Amino acid sequence: MKKVLLTLVAVVSMIASFAIVRLPTIFGNQMVLQRNQAIPIWGWADKNEKITVEFNMQKKTVKAGKDGKWRVNLDAENAGGPYTLTVKGKKNTITINDVLVGEVWICSGQSNMEFHVDGVYDAENAIKNANYPQIRHVEVKKDVAGSPREDLAFSAVWKTAVPENVKDFTAVGYFFAEKLYNELKVPIGLIHTSWGGTDVETWTSRGAFENSPEFKDMIRNLPSTNIDSMADAKRKKLDVLIKDLQGGIPEPSTVATWKESAYDDSKWPQMNVPEFWETQGLLDLDGVVWLRKTIEIAPEDAGKAAQIELAQIDDSDDTYVNGTKVGSTINKHAQSRIYNIPAGILKAGKNVIAVRVEDTGGNGGIYGDAKFVKLTVDGKVISLAGSWKYQVASVVRNTGSVNPNSYPTLLYNAMINPLIPYGIRGAIWYQGESNAGRAYQYRTAFPLMITDWRQHWGQGNFPFYFVQLATFNANNGNSQKGSSWAELREAQAMTLSLPNTGMAVTTDIGDAVDIHPRNKQDVGKRLAAIALHDVYNQNNEFSGPLYQSFKVEGNKAIISFTHANELWAKDNYGYLKGFEIAGADKKFRYAKATINGNQVIVYQDGVATPVAVRYNWADNASDGNLYNKEGFPAAPFRTDNWKGITEAAKYRK
Repeated sequence: MKKVLLTLVAVVSMIASFAIVRLPTIFGNQMVLQRNQAIPIWGWADKNEKITVEFNMQKKTVKAGKDGKWRVNLDAENAGGPYTLTVKGKKNTITINDVLVGEVWICSGQSNMEFHVDGVYDAENAIKNANYPQIRHVEVKKDVAGSPREDLAFSAVWKTAVPENVKDFTAVGYFFAEKLYNELKVPIGLIHTSWGGTDVETWTSRGAFENSPEFKDMIRNLPSTNIDSMADAKRKKLDVLIKDLQGGIPEPSTVATWKESAYDDSKWPQMNVPEFWETQGLLDLDGVVWLRKTIEIAPEDAGKAAQIELAQIDDSDDTYVNGTKVGSTINKHAQSRIYNIPAGILKAGKNVIAVRVEDTGGNGGIYGDAKFVKLTVDGKVISLAGSWKYQVASVVRNTGSVNPNSYPTLLYNAMINPLIPYGIRGAIWYQGESNAGRAYQYRTAFPLMITDWRQHWGQGNFPFYFVQLATFNANNGNSQKGSSWAELREAQAMTLSLPNTGMAVTTDIGDAVDIHPRNKQDVGKRLAAIALHDVYNQNNEFSGPLYQSFKVEGNKAIISFTHANELWAKDNYGYLKGFEIAGADKKFRYAKATINGNQVIVYQDGVATPVAVRYNWADNASDGNLYNKEGFPAAPFRTDNWKGITEAAKYRK
């Protein structure tokens, strides 16, 4: 009996010595591989184990290294499929089905890239008409890491662009892919890796900072981060804050009463709404916070149906009026909250609105424009903006308590490095809002990130196309008081000096009161226009007029542009708007502007000798109406290099 047991133990030990062959999480059924270039396939196994990879008539073998890592490069394939990818080791075989070969694009950035299809204008039709089984999308789940990860920490599932799936796709990425597919008729793969409210620095590797004159001192003084110790330190700090604020986390039975109008919230602290709670003392709090506000309803409006608006909420909410739930939205932080209050709920006198807000990462709370925080009953509008009572109900107790902006590199480590060296055509990017306060430094930080990705991927200067910030009235910024958003747009435009980059201008399709404009269709199409021209060799225009040169003749400034085929003034005004002019006093005045071929002549009767011209230089850059024949808007610009308001702002950790 002992001999049998010993033999069994030996066999089990021998089997255990062979690690199960494993592929990266990004590989899966319905994935798309990049056509017309070598296809990297890699993974992990036991050291020195022989691995066999088979795909569409190809068969290659490789031996795992001493560290168990292995990689083969399949020969380039033409667009097509579906195929099966098979990976065999000594102990197991992995089979991946329904694999297509086509065009693969990374979709990354912050919330405007994260924004889903179900939040766009006319979303119902966009979803209903999604019938593109050869467009595939995989979303990388949010995660942070203190050092570069070899693989994603969470599962990633490829899905086809059909109605039941497409609602949760990145909207910009989907409309980009839709345009490409309709033009090219080849499979399109989207790898969506984004996180709302994030800085560009968290998407950049430590090595890039170490080799950057601008950032090397910052990173040198920052030790390699241990995510667990970081999280532990932040949790302890948050525990102290909550204890001082409200005595600790309450029992669930107590929390259950917070929606009721009779609950006494007189001792609760207060915060301003709309505004993220991170800016009001609840630093790095991910979890559940309840907010309550008491309002007065006139006797003649009691019992009437009404409507409540709460701007946007990051991320999820349950909204109650006098203890009755009137609405709920899950994980849609960019979606406006508008709920109907049925007749019979409002009463004369005091009424209580209670909102349970759950935040899973990044910023949290009710945010947006104050004029969209209101209750409307029988045509009367009651503003709900201002002071609300609040109480913390629970805190997320995992590494998610570390904000992705807490330290540089955290998202590169967790959400980019594990994707490398997956074969891609290029990347599209929508980010910058979170860097507007350090716009001048973005001139360095953004190109640094692009170059960093390209170096790590090892595919040369792959196409990198980005969205210039849309119109949004962040701080009423303009030429007179300075505009951080205009300076960020300028930094983005300057990044076009990098090879194989492109920029989609969106100042005309933004929303002055919503940082998440809902027209993502045109954003995707404008990015696709760049790709169709630069990558796929179509003879199409892909850009609006771009500032080229400036000269002065008498009291007139003459501006020349590229991409200036048949300039025109869009809208019914019949004249150009958005231009300003300044003399030696550096004071900008609204200017008259006329079109002359591919030039614009700018002047103002009060400026005898022009020194500088600006166009659409404001947070809210919706005034400008200069377009080319193809319908692309002119990019904002300035001819001066006078000191801006963000030059002194530096990234510090």
